[in-house]
Amino acid sequence: MKTIKLLLGFALSATLFTSCYTEDIIVNNNPGISLDNLLHSYDLWYVDINSTQGYGETPFLQIAFTLTFDNGRLYANNNLVGIGSQGNGYGVQIGNYDAYDMILDVNHVIDGFETFDIYQIDNNTIELYNPYNDTSYFLDGYQRSTFDYDYVFYDNIHYFLQEYDAWEKTYTSNYGAINEFDNENYLQFLSGGNDSTFRSSQGENVYNVNNIYWDYTGVYGVGDISGNMYLKTLTLDYDFFDNEFFELSVINDSTIELYHPNSGTVYEFAGRGYIAYYRSSDTEGNIQKRENESKKRKQKTKKVENPRDNTRNT
Repeated sequence: MKTIKLLLGFALSATLFTSCYTEDIIVNNNPGISLDNLLHSYDLWYVDINSTQGYGETPFLQIAFTLTFDNGRLYANNNLVGIGSQGNGYGVQIGNYDAYDMILDVNHVIDGFETFDIYQIDNNTIELYNPYNDTSYFLDGYQRSTFDYDYVFYDNIHYFLQEYDAWEKTYTSNYGAINEFDNENYLQFLSGGNDSTFRSSQGENVYNVNNIYWDYTGVYGVGDISGNMYLKTLTLDYDFFDNEFFELSVINDSTIELYHPNSGTVYEFAGRGYIAYYRSSDTEGNIQKRENESKKRKQKTKKVENPRDNTRNT
């Protein structure tokens, strides 16, 4: 089937995002330039969530895909919707920062004050160590012109599904066998919790997504298709009549296509109620109350104890 590539950025080998850290790290914590110059040496710092060391969490780092340090202003790509175009590719401002003596102080618009010790790991990798939760996040530096926004989007596409309050069916092909899923008109993919809960509704023409009656709650999974980064699988577990399996492709930032191989039917769903993440906030930065927890990126690797020593006065 035809897939449509998002015009989100520039090509770069996906393997550049794969990195691994061990306790045998050679640390250069005296790079010969100021911390502020170090932070400015790259346009974007990709948060390599799977390299995190320690058992704590720093909320704004847990949801960010990238950070940008711009003369005291801190920007982040927290959303996949619009990544590569929002804020000229830098995302939205999430707070302010001060950098001095290899210390980074951040005032986040929702979470407030956070402080980090900064360690330069190599030419394009820095470590942000939070002494108050004994957890380190590792950031890889890229220039905007060579950053692969497409790879980030498709590697994290299950978060994209969570960035709308609901997905409304807007198209059903006139070919394909009649099947049970023909009756489903709305889908919702909940963030937080087990990060794999979906809801579906057979309601029709619901103007306000908050008024959708959800008929069913189940578990979903998104998988890869070998050799095609832009095509995914989506499995919806309807335990009362078996799983529904689809090929998932993205038409644009607010529309997805689901191909149902068992029936040969093609569906399109449009996102309703875009959720802009600061943490649990709206586009103005005001905290929202949602039935599901706020989105955060899950570390796929096993959590490990942080070997870093806290040198701050306690």
